[in-house]
Amino acid sequence: MADKKPENQFYTRPPKLGNWEAFSIFLWNSETKQFLGRTGASWAKILIFYLLFYAVLAGFFSAMLVVFYQTIDYKIPKWQLEKSIIGKSPGLGFRPMPPESNIDSTLIWYKSSDKGNVQHWQRELNKFLIQYNRSNNAHADKLEECRQFQTPAPGKVCNVRLDQQWHPCVKDQGYNYDSKDGGPCIFLKLNRIYNWIPDYYNASTVDERKMSPQLKKEILEAEGKNQHQVVWVSCEGENVADKEHIGPVRYIPQKGFPSQYFPYTNQEGYLSPLVAVHFEKPKRGVLINIECKAWARNIVHDRVDRRGSVHFELMID
Repeated sequence: MADKKPENQFYTRPPKLGNWEAFSIFLWNSETKQFLGRTGASWAKILIFYLLFYAVLAGFFSAMLVVFYQTIDYKIPKWQLEKSIIGKSPGLGFRPMPPESNIDSTLIWYKSSDKGNVQHWQRELNKFLIQYNRSNNAHADKLEECRQFQTPAPGKVCNVRLDQQWHPCVKDQGYNYDSKDGGPCIFLKLNRIYNWIPDYYNASTVDERKMSPQLKKEILEAEGKNQHQVVWVSCEGENVADKEHIGPVRYIPQKGFPSQYFPYTNQEGYLSPLVAVHFEKPKRGVLINIECKAWARNIVHDRVDRRGSVHFELMID
């Protein structure tokens, strides 16, 4: 019998399968020898394609990393000062910091008679200052006991020695946080900027910026002794009431960061210079807003960008 013409052929609908039967056939079709809808040859081709594709991709990425690392110097940043993201004006930081639960806070609030409350601030300072213990410095052999304004020897850096001249801002005295009538010690440091060199104030430039008459006087007196090469520091109450409540302020070991610590060039063992600000008799039970500033001709004061100054609050119950 001759074959039927196509238009006279009829096709029957495939049998309706249950969910499990349809899934089992999709998983393995014994008639077509397909696993998950593909034959063995099809799976082999797609596997080889993706192996080659990801091998080429990984090779290209590795080659680009090799080229990239050839342009990196681990000691000298490619972009410096005004060409860098952080710019050429260092920020000023303070320690101790409030608890992590108040990470955005800048309030130093404690009760001197409450030992548990005081211990938080003392522990924070202990952790911060541990790096200034020579025995904890992996590059202690690089540290040199410099005289003021003395440039360290090649390959050396000046040590920051926290000895009894820092009294009462020392560990043995609890940084004066448990004093019944005195105030605490707050440590200030300049943020590191690679190869930044301060432009120091002198008699001819001291009037360029708005600073306190007392600071101007100190700069002029220091220049007379040829000791003005200092990034000066001043801490004052922000408002009229704050200025009345802050009380006498003492700077230890001196009122600024001397020149022997600059510039920072990623030296091994380098320690950022510190100034301990001892608030000798702040008014208790009152919130005092304090602003500390670093002074050099090439330091910009900007509260928004946190450049050149730092703000915190002090309250002693």
